[in-house]
Amino acid sequence: MTHSCPVVIVGGGPAGTAAAGQLGKLGITSKIIEEASKIGGVIYRGPLRNTHSLPHLDDNLKRAMAALQTRYYANRRHIELLENTRVLGPEGTHSLLLNKGETLSNIEYQELILATGCHERSVPFEGWQLPGVMLMGGVQLQIKSGLVQPGRKMALVGTGPLLPLVACQLHRSGIDVVGVYEASQFSKLAKEAVALLNEPKLTLSGLSMMGYLKKHTIPFYYGWGIVSAQGENALKSITVAPYNEHWQADTQNAQTLEVDALGVGYGFVARSQLAMLMGLDHQYSTVSGSIPTLDQWQHSSVNNVYVAGDSSGVLGADAAICEGQIAAIRIAQNRGVLTGKEAAQHAGKVMRKLERLKRFRSGFDRFSERQVGLMELAKPETVVCRCEKTTRAQVDIALAQGVKDITSLKMRTRLGMGDCQGKTCASYAIDRLHQSGCTDNIGAIKPRFPLDPIPFTFLEEQ
Repeated sequence: MTHSCPVVIVGGGPAGTAAAGQLGKLGITSKIIEEASKIGGVIYRGPLRNTHSLPHLDDNLKRAMAALQTRYYANRRHIELLENTRVLGPEGTHSLLLNKGETLSNIEYQELILATGCHERSVPFEGWQLPGVMLMGGVQLQIKSGLVQPGRKMALVGTGPLLPLVACQLHRSGIDVVGVYEASQFSKLAKEAVALLNEPKLTLSGLSMMGYLKKHTIPFYYGWGIVSAQGENALKSITVAPYNEHWQADTQNAQTLEVDALGVGYGFVARSQLAMLMGLDHQYSTVSGSIPTLDQWQHSSVNNVYVAGDSSGVLGADAAICEGQIAAIRIAQNRGVLTGKEAAQHAGKVMRKLERLKRFRSGFDRFSERQVGLMELAKPETVVCRCEKTTRAQVDIALAQGVKDITSLKMRTRLGMGDCQGKTCASYAIDRLHQSGCTDNIGAIKPRFPLDPIPFTFLEEQ
């Protein structure tokens, strides 16, 4: 192995930049391939244009964003950043095909760290395609990276710790937040007190957010959720209702709210399409979707390929940083920069912190575990696959005819065959299969090369 060859890192979010920073500390060069124009990922990227202040962000988030930038610039001489660059997939052995602007190129690697992050879990309901209905990550992108208000009068529905965080950010941005609706009951969260004490600072931060909402009279409802959205060419109103423990809506006590924007957040799934295309072994997680099988050093089933961050299982930014550092330390050991004892010493504290974060996160995962009631929100005519316009009724027919795996469902309904390659509909399809009693050998929607569409004429010009 040529020790002077840079380590290639796909993704410049918390995991990717932490890995590059750790490698840089040990004198190892790396190349970060980042599809955006700035590092940091959705959570820490910040505005894509200059601004003098960030009044919509809390102090903890500002400090975390600054810490990421500090790690990066402290080791900048060991890091090459390829921004606005997308990975289309593997090409040959130890090589990736890249697309930047109107140019295709290859990059070879000896060690590869995949830090591709996650994408949002879509939950179809009546009216979910109306302009103004956005997933929570899209809401954050608008206010944090675009410095754009997603709406003037908004509600948030879903589950998990992102709800109060985004509600605070929206309010600080000058938006009227009329209500936040958490699907699970508060009593369920109270049972996770021991798990949450694994990270007291994060727990106190969450309590601070809830205090902010109360201070500014922003209502937060436990055990409530979305029923439907209404409007002609744009969102005009939503209907919310109390949820029982199975998240089934009590429509007899539903309420209608006039809003011009809605944030929906029912969790995230690992963005593992590149890892799957590269042939890494995967397993299915009810929390994170298809995730690579890894050892304690973030090493995959494919030699010299590591996976870190939410693409290895959705645990959040702090855990992603730990995983990026662990992968980097292992690479340093394999290159002979660190001995086995030194690598264990470097990684020991980080691994212990990662375990605490996992215990903390498991409490929220149990609290936010999806329930069967979500599957009842879509009506027979509701589109569940946007690319191919597949409806719930078509999925129902296929399941009634005996379909028991994702590939057969895809063949019967065209679900997952569109440009997004199942990112929007795969989670819903798998949940429906589970709901119908299929638990074994369901499979996954297999990604296709290239991962992002490119024109045929573009290929001819290369």
